[in-house]
Amino acid sequence: MFNNSTQYKPSQMIHNRRYEFPWNLFGTRLVLFLLAATLPCPTMLGQSTGTNVLLICVDDLRPELNSFGATHIHSPNIDDLAKAGRAFARHYVNAPSCGPSRYTLLTGLYGPGDNNALFKRTRGVLSSVHSRYSPVGLPSMPDLFKNNGYRTVSVGKVSHHPGGMGGEGWDDEKYTEIPGAWDEHLMPTGPWQHPRGAMHGLANGEIRSDDKKMAVMQSTPGPDTTYPDGLITNEAIEQIEKLSEQEKPFFLAVGLIRPHLPFGAPKKYMSHYSDVELPSIPHPEKPEGKTTWHKSGEFMRYFRDGKDPREDAQYADQVRRHYAACVSYADAQVGRIVKSLRASPAAENTIIVLWGDHGWHLGEHSVWGKHTLFEESLHSPLIIVSPKVNQPGKQTQAMVSTADIFPTLCELTEIEIPDFTVGQSLVPQLKDPDAPGHDVVAYHRGRTTLRTETHRLILGENGHLELYDHTAAGETKNIADANPQMVEELSAQLTKALESRWTK
Repeated sequence: MFNNSTQYKPSQMIHNRRYEFPWNLFGTRLVLFLLAATLPCPTMLGQSTGTNVLLICVDDLRPELNSFGATHIHSPNIDDLAKAGRAFARHYVNAPSCGPSRYTLLTGLYGPGDNNALFKRTRGVLSSVHSRYSPVGLPSMPDLFKNNGYRTVSVGKVSHHPGGMGGEGWDDEKYTEIPGAWDEHLMPTGPWQHPRGAMHGLANGEIRSDDKKMAVMQSTPGPDTTYPDGLITNEAIEQIEKLSEQEKPFFLAVGLIRPHLPFGAPKKYMSHYSDVELPSIPHPEKPEGKTTWHKSGEFMRYFRDGKDPREDAQYADQVRRHYAACVSYADAQVGRIVKSLRASPAAENTIIVLWGDHGWHLGEHSVWGKHTLFEESLHSPLIIVSPKVNQPGKQTQAMVSTADIFPTLCELTEIEIPDFTVGQSLVPQLKDPDAPGHDVVAYHRGRTTLRTETHRLILGENGHLELYDHTAAGETKNIADANPQMVEELSAQLTKALESRWTK
């Protein structure tokens, strides 16, 4: 039975979608998996061990963290996860945008390359925006765990819309990204009124109505709840306390909004960056010729007092410090969530996954934003904490992708891996940090790319080609014309890899 209700709590409003299904009871082992949202399916594909999962998704997070080599960043809580598990230094997303990247995370498939991806897919057939999934469609990741006896709960931005609904305020149950997958789909909104308001909110309930009038960055004194992620974290902690006391295993996904634009965080997090020396921006020049470069429209539409980080080095420095403060704010929320888990009865039986939904340019290639097929948009952090990890704390250089997370969580919890998933389980890399990875494909707005150990190929529209050598000049010199045979071979590999994109 489906029931939608709106609950009010002090300083917050929760959009709460509840789904009641019969459950199979399993053990109480916990997998702490940071990340989730999915499709409906009535078929049980395997029998789980009952290990709980906690998934934490962080929006627009570059792999610019202390544990990933960025010593100027204050990220102690994420760094502690890296020490406890396996950090994937070469994790790439399959799309440089929130919606399609989360689509792949939650479905295990390549799919539509736009932010409405989770509203649009029905067994490989694209339909109108805000249409529902077919009840006989392929199971999403939360569907699969639910069908194997898990209680599935989502808090914050796990799918593209925080709370998983559409409509004007992103709170209309008629428009649902993955209907039936979550027993509870929660989005605390507090003074921001609705999920759309919280998604682009600034301090103390400020809602974006006119982009040009909203500051692109802000640092306001106050507690963590001064900005929306404080409320999301409070709700996540409450869910951990409830779920860890239940007999059923759980799949809890928590989605933090920062460091997504606008770059607003409590002032205390800016204190980490008041005097720190920032590294220089690598290859800050606009690329020559036709490339995946763009005009940074998402960033430029906010109020900037007439300043442009592409032309003003001092302003660029200021933007980078505000982004870093947002990273530290998100890191603090991760710390609160993990601390709550470790204090709970589920602490000894938990797999933790922390995932960034894509990267973000901070001036590289003269871009301030995402939405390119360059390295900076597609490279993001991934950390998995599991009893299966040998040599915890040792980073792996294996190249992997977001599509690999779905089958990995299945194998870790002993659920049969569905045959439709396009990724590969990362359990070999968890057992051996030196285990090899694989090439990674990605796509955006009619363009596709293949990243190998040594090169990146980009296939643009109308036959446009880019080939970059990561053993030499990196993504600064297009060598496609001088290497026709390599272009042909990699193009064939990329085309074959994406054959399943619209058909599964």
